[in-house]
This record gives sequence, C-alpha cells and structure tokens, in this order.
Amino acid sequence: MDAKNTSVTRRGVLGGAAATAALLAMGKGVMGAEAKAAPAAPPKRDRKIKVGLIGCGGRGTWLSNLFLKHGGYEFVALADYFDAHVQALGNKLKVDKSRRFSGLGGYKKLLDTDCEVAMVLNVPYFYPQHGADAVAAGKHVYMAKPVAVDVPGTLLVGESAKKATAKNLCFLVDYQLPHDPACNEVYKRIQAGALGKMVHLISFGIAWHAWPDPVIGKTIESRLKDQIWLSDTALSGDTIVSYDIHIIDGLMWVLGQRPVRASGFSRTCREQPHGDRTDSAAVVYEFADGTVWTHFTQSIDNNIDITTLSASLCGMKATAHLQYGGKNYIRTGDQKQHYSGTCGPLFEQGAQQNIADLYDNIVNGKFDNHTAQRAVDGHLACILGREAAARKCVLTMDELIKENKRIEANLEGLKA
Repeated sequence: MDAKNTSVTRRGVLGGAAATAALLAMGKGVMGAEAKAAPAAPPKRDRKIKVGLIGCGGRGTWLSNLFLKHGGYEFVALADYFDAHVQALGNKLKVDKSRRFSGLGGYKKLLDTDCEVAMVLNVPYFYPQHGADAVAAGKHVYMAKPVAVDVPGTLLVGESAKKATAKNLCFLVDYQLPHDPACNEVYKRIQAGALGKMVHLISFGIAWHAWPDPVIGKTIESRLKDQIWLSDTALSGDTIVSYDIHIIDGLMWVLGQRPVRASGFSRTCREQPHGDRTDSAAVVYEFADGTVWTHFTQSIDNNIDITTLSASLCGMKATAHLQYGGKNYIRTGDQKQHYSGTCGPLFEQGAQQNIADLYDNIVNGKFDNHTAQRAVDGHLACILGREAAARKCVLTMDELIKENKRIEANLEGLKA
C-alpha cells in the first residue's frame, strides 16, 4: 500500500529505466554492445532459514521476492484461503505440492511442517491467532501490519511476542519508518530536545483512493481478497487501523508513549456502501503530559492535495515533519538544529531491512522483539480513535482496554 508520492517516485524510476534500456538498445545496434546483464544472484549466506508463508496474495508474493533477494531464506510451505493463490505462488517458488495448503485451517498444516519462520500476511482479522499458534508451534514470526482489528487481538499479539522471547523465538512486526536515514535523523534531533516542550501533533492518513466495496455475497469469501477486506471493519479494523497505522506507529516510535484519551467524529458518505468502513474521520488525542494530537483520515476518490501519510510535531522551539516519501525535516530558528532530508522508497527498503534484521536476530540469538510492543501501542491508539469517533464521545485508553470489545467476522459457509 504505497503512498501517492512514493508511486510518483516509482514512475520516475521506471521512466529512467526505460530511457536507459533505449540507450542500451541504440548502443547495441550501433556499437555491438553486450546484451543486458542478468540480475545479480542473491548473496550467499552460511545458513538458509526455512520459511512458511501464510497469505499468498499480492503482499505475500511481493514480500516473498524480497526474502529471496536476501539470500538467507528458502520457502518450504505455503498456505492461503484460496487454493489458486497457493498453487500460483507455489509454482513460482517451487514449493512441493504436498506442502501447499488452503482453506481457513490451511495455516495449521503449514505450522506442522519443518518451517522455522511463519510469515503472517493474509487478512488482519486472523493475524493474532495465527501469530499465537505459530509461537506455540515453536516458529519465529514475521508479521505484517495491521496486526489486529480489536483490543483482544492487539493484546494477544503482545502476549505472543512475550512468549516468543521466553522461548528464544523472534517476533518481528514489519514497520518501515524507523529504517529511513532522513526519518532517523529527525528522530535523533527530537530526542536531543530540538523541539523543546511538545505542544501539538498533526497527522494525516489520507488514502489515495477508496478501497473496493462490491456487493456482499452469501458468504464473505469474496471479501478476503483484492483489497476488498479493507472495506470491512471486522477484517481490517477500518482505515484508521489498516492504513493510518503506518504514520501512527511513527509517532509512537518518536514519542515512546501512547495517548490516554480521544474524542472525534467519523462518517460514511459514499453512495450504497456494502462494507462498514468509514470514509472520513477527525480524532483529537491527548497524552498524559497534556500534549494534544489531531489526526485526520479519509479513503475517498476526491483528489485531495495532502501528503498521504505524514505528521508534524510542533514544539515550543521548532517543528518537525515526518512522512512516507518526500521531505522530512526540523524547522527552527537555530540553524545548528535545522535539518532537511528526503525519505527514500520506504516500503521496499524498510521491508528489506526488516527481513535482514529477522535473519540476523535468528542467527545471532537476539529475541528482545521490541517491534511488537510498539505495534501494540500503535494499534491501541488507532482503535481508541476509531471507537471515540464512531461513538462521538470522549473515550479513555483505560476504558477501551477494560471494555476489551471483540469484533467477530461472520465465517459461516467458508471452506475449512
């Protein structure tokens, strides 16, 4: 789920690649240049870690390519609700047909294999249980975000990560923002006090298009693929959870704390909605020290001109800016503290770094699993905002956790 400005950057890169290819073709015709070199082989690693992939759709396919590029992994088992997805990716990854599983329970068969890592990448509604079962089966876990859609699921992810640490297992949640050099420089300067006392945060989770929302059939089977699940709160957690978590996690990373209360408003305004996702919302959060945070979210095709995933952190002395793609900076009157840098292709580079970190953590026995607690804090913040806005009330984090409200998806009629 790339931000709009990241897509623009990708188009620029593709344009440059096309121009380069044209020049090579001209050179070959005129000067007899050599044919284009084959892609570099994955680097050799002392050990190949066996991977089982749960979720063989678009994200699973994309990430499997990055795992292979690392050179330290091999795929030994696949699972997805849809058998066609499993077979297509299984053929590509050359996974034995006896290790390709489908249906709701296919992931359990995958966990019975000799895979060492379980990649949890299907639909967020299922992530908490899949992660818990993977740890119980003695597997390391690589989990995409969002990791859960409700409070019980979020807390289960945190518990699973603690159990993983106790069992000398890795539990890594794939967040990218902390891996970008420009974002890291802004982070370090904030930690050093460049902003002074924090006053106000302003953040945006503006989806660059509306998620697909076709008519619901006799079962929810069709809504488990093609990003349709993003329109169902039970499957995705709503846009503030499924999409905005990217930047909200960034704020949890910088601040090291989660908000204590929230209020807000949300609405569904598209014609003939079938799923129950909201189209837009505004949430005001408060932290324990009184810092105010205003967050805006929407998933509408209206060509809004706002950076899709971004946050401004306003202090008494300066303002910092973080975003997925584009400029990240600290703007202050003190030129020694001023900084501006450009965020790179964050989704891919961040995922590559996380894949490398997972490998190194497993090989070197590092099991602190720090990304999981930040995931818990970020998801609780998202869910608090969703619930406060839906109820149009002030809701505290303590009340939200005590309530422990579970969201149930209707799985009747689905293939076991």
